[in-house]
Parts: sequence; structure tokens; C-alpha cells
Amino acid sequence: MKRLLFILILCFAGITAFTQGLDVSYFRKEYLREDGSFEERLRVLESVRDARLTGVGSFYHEALKFLVSRGANLSAKDRAIAEQSAVILCEGIAEEKVSAAAADLWQTAVFFDVARDNNEGFAMQAALIALGQVGGKEFTPHVVQRLNFFNTQTFTDVETRRRVQRAVTGCVRALESFHEIDGYRPVFYVYIGSYDKAIQDIAANTLPNIVDDPGEIISAIIRDPSNNPRIKYEAWREMLRTRAPGSSKAKVAATALSTGWNYSTTDINFQTNLREMRKGAIDIIRQFGAPDDSILTSLKKSYDENYLSAKPDMDEIRYTLSALSAINSEPAVELLRGFLRDLHEKRRNGPWGNKEKQCFTWVVSAIGSTGTQSAAIEQLLNTIYRETKYTSQEKKDVESTMKALNFQLKK
Repeated sequence: MKRLLFILILCFAGITAFTQGLDVSYFRKEYLREDGSFEERLRVLESVRDARLTGVGSFYHEALKFLVSRGANLSAKDRAIAEQSAVILCEGIAEEKVSAAAADLWQTAVFFDVARDNNEGFAMQAALIALGQVGGKEFTPHVVQRLNFFNTQTFTDVETRRRVQRAVTGCVRALESFHEIDGYRPVFYVYIGSYDKAIQDIAANTLPNIVDDPGEIISAIIRDPSNNPRIKYEAWREMLRTRAPGSSKAKVAATALSTGWNYSTTDINFQTNLREMRKGAIDIIRQFGAPDDSILTSLKKSYDENYLSAKPDMDEIRYTLSALSAINSEPAVELLRGFLRDLHEKRRNGPWGNKEKQCFTWVVSAIGSTGTQSAAIEQLLNTIYRETKYTSQEKKDVESTMKALNFQLKK
């Protein structure tokens, strides 16, 4: 004990020059004593930590293995001390980047799992964070499995919830360090789960750092029929935060748009989620293009369903027409022609209200933005121009579009 006291005095006296060159063998001998108590070993670790020694990664690793091997049938007091020791050791291993310690760090996380009695979650958290810091990517499936378990549980007891959230934070930090796409989904579910806001915020800040392009995972979350529209919408919003290329965002947008129409619900809030997801998806398609022509089916539905609705979302109609104009493929232009043809029939046979007037203006303008040289569209525009039921302003809109397309106006 006298030797241990001497070391403690050195550490707290701040004799940095001496401690930096101190041989760690003394600490190893004191820590690994068979007759040493957990409390005495903790004091040795505190001495090493407070001395700020470097190059002691192997000692921390050896001490951690020794600690876990002595952990069976601990009293509540010794387990608490052992957990404090484990935190110091895991943090030291992380700082020293001891990659060889990965397997033992995972075993430490398992040993101090919050599912066991008397574990407070501090050691499990520290072990998982250290696992990420030393690059233990091979343990990604294990961490994912553990986090999936936490995500599916409901913890009503306050103390249990605190312990679990410490472990959840460790899992999230580890997956952030691994940068493996398999870690994205469980961290997303932490973000939208029933955890405290502080934990949700950690997950939200972590998601962009796991992978640049989680498009496939987010598409799967949006398609998953077990996920309600709020979850689908949050997944879509996360895609917008990523550093994924526009082509990937457009693919996810196609999924979001089709899912936004295929999911049926009477819940008003869910309907709002789906509508906002559709509009956001349409705008991304306008910006980055259609991944393929199959998107046109969904875009047509966005126009038709709103046009026929007693309470249409005019923004969704406007976004749809802008997207079709931006896509500017032959099938997209043909859709615009079909909309204009139907509007023309409506103008001739009525009724012709504000909705029809607005859609007419937008469709005509969208066609003018395409630069199309379609003979069928030129003929339709001329037919509309000669129709007496159109107002002078409506005819001006048609005339402007024909000039933009260099079509010949036949009065």
C-alpha cells in the first residue's frame, strides 16, 4: 500500500516529466495481484489515467481482459467498482487505438449489458464507443442486433430507461464510427423512436455520418408496409439531408411518390404525411429527373386525383406539371397534351371554375417550357385559340406558348 500511496502522490502532484517516462510495469504488477481487491485495482487505474501516461494501450487491454475474467458472481458493490474500472479501461483503449482489443471490448459490452442486474449502462456505453474507435467493424452485426432489440422494447421504469438509453447511445456511437450501411436503419429507428429527445438528437446527428448514400435502406423503410406514414415521411426527409447524388435521391423519390399513393389511410395526420412526402418527391424529380418512365404513372395520378377531388391540393398539381415539363421526354409531353385536351373538353361543356382556370394556365405554360415541336400539340393549341368560349386572357396564354414554341397561329 505504501508503494501505491507513493504513486498516487506523484500523480496528484502533477510531476508530468516523471510520469511520462514512468515504467508501466509497476502498475501492471499492482493491478494483476491475485490478492488485490476490486477497489485497489480501481485506484491503480485511476493513477494511470490521472498520470496521463501514453503508450500504455497494451496494459489497458491486459487489464480489461483480467477484469472481465474475474467478473463472475460479483457482489453489487464490487460490480459497481468493476463498472467504474471498465469505463476507465475502455476509454484508455479507445484513446490508444488498440485495435487488437476489439473482441474483448465486445465481451465487455456483453458482460456489462444493461439487461443484467446491477449494470448501470456506463461500462456498456464506454465499451461500445471504444469498439467503434478501434475500428471493430466486424462486430457491426452484433451491435445492430442489440440496438434492434432496444428499439423494439418499451421501458416504463425511469431507472431502466436511463440505463438502456446509455447503452443505446453506445450502440449509436459505435455504428457511426463503423460507417457501415447496415447500421443506418437501427439508428434511424432510434431517431424516430420513443427515446428522450437528447437521445433522438444524437441519432439525428449521427445518421448523415454513417454513409453518404443510404438510398436503398431508406427506400426499403418507405416501402415497408409495417411502417406508418409518419415513419415513411421521416425517412424521406432524412434522404433529403444526405450527401447522396441527385440520381439516388430521384430513385428514392420515385418510391416515395408511388408509396404516397398506394398507402390507404383514413387518419388525417397520416394523409398529411403522405401528401407532403409526395410533393417533396415530385420536386426532387423536377430537380434531378425521372429514374425511368414508370414515374409518369405516379405523376399522372397526382394530377388526376387532385383535379377530380372536391378539395384538391393545388400545389401538388403545380409541382406535377413543373416536373413533367422538366422531364421533357416524349411520354411526359404527351401527358401534358392529354391534360390540355381534357381541359379543352371541360371548357366547351362546363363547368369552368377557378380550379379549371388555374390548371389551364399552368398546363399551357408547362407545355411552352418544353420546347416541343409536336404537331398534335400545335393543332390543339390552334383549336383552343379559335374556341369562342375562352376568355381573352386565356387566349393570350395560348398565344404566348405558341410563340415560345415557334408554332404558326391560325386565326
